[in-house]
Amino acid sequence: MTLAGDMSAAAAEVLAAHPEAGVAFGDRHRRWIEYRPEPRPGLSLADLAPGPRKAAHRLLATALSPAAFAQAMAVVALEEVLDRREDGRRGRHSEDYRVIVFGTPGDDEWAWRFEGHHLSVSMTIADGRVSPAPVFLGANPARVDALGRPVLRPLGVEEDLGRELLLSLSAGARRVAVVGDVAPYDIRTATHPRSEPIAPPGVARADLRPGERALLDQLVALYLGRLPDELAATLDPAGGDVHFAWEGPPQPGTRHYYRIQADDLVIEYDNTTEDGNHAHTVLRRPRGEFGGDILAAHHAGEPHTG
Repeated sequence: MTLAGDMSAAAAEVLAAHPEAGVAFGDRHRRWIEYRPEPRPGLSLADLAPGPRKAAHRLLATALSPAAFAQAMAVVALEEVLDRREDGRRGRHSEDYRVIVFGTPGDDEWAWRFEGHHLSVSMTIADGRVSPAPVFLGANPARVDALGRPVLRPLGVEEDLGRELLLSLSAGARRVAVVGDVAPYDIRTATHPRSEPIAPPGVARADLRPGERALLDQLVALYLGRLPDELAATLDPAGGDVHFAWEGPPQPGTRHYYRIQADDLVIEYDNTTEDGNHAHTVLRRPRGEFGGDILAAHHAGEPHTG
């Protein structure tokens, strides 16, 4: 079965048991990302019987690589850890995630989203093609330790590899890459679509030494690797016009931020607290997210491949 077929089968299983998880494709909430602990549309996992709940998890798994699915499940589990740290004041729980289907699975155009606190994955399907993004993963706490060693650190590779790239840069390249002494409170794109590049862009890949370029390419591949291979390949900038920027100090345990920008790709990482233990990461597409690329082709009646 194709990737679109796998998504359709899992979404149809959810809707068969809970039609209320479905809304019209034109619903105003389709172009939406909300990773904060705020109200959101969709059917809660808490309201799903075991069978449909497992189908909802299968639906999410179709959009993610095995490693990214493991990260997503760790993010979900961290709600219980955070709730305990807060003494239950905000009533957080690991079933407070919602699935919503826009349109009818298998139709010429439809979409779905799996979302909750620190997790938002949106997929759009047109003519059997899948368009990914936004894909958001966060973690609070970003790190849980025992005896000074990490027990759980879902976004540790993203943090470590970004810092490794920064510290590998020559003095001149680092002066261009570091565009701010203080990290922003949150990712720059936040919950809003953004078509214009984030300024300043930072250091260009073309201006890096071979080893530095290899680390930047590895960091891009890490984020694209959150997706199934066939989707990741469609977003790969393939060494094109790619920029890397950093804000804040380089040390672990501090507020820090980095971003990568390419033609139709924005990657952001932000550690949002003074102790550097609350991370946000996102993969976005200024022109293509929420299916903007494939829907335009579909409405124009253009031929496509894949």
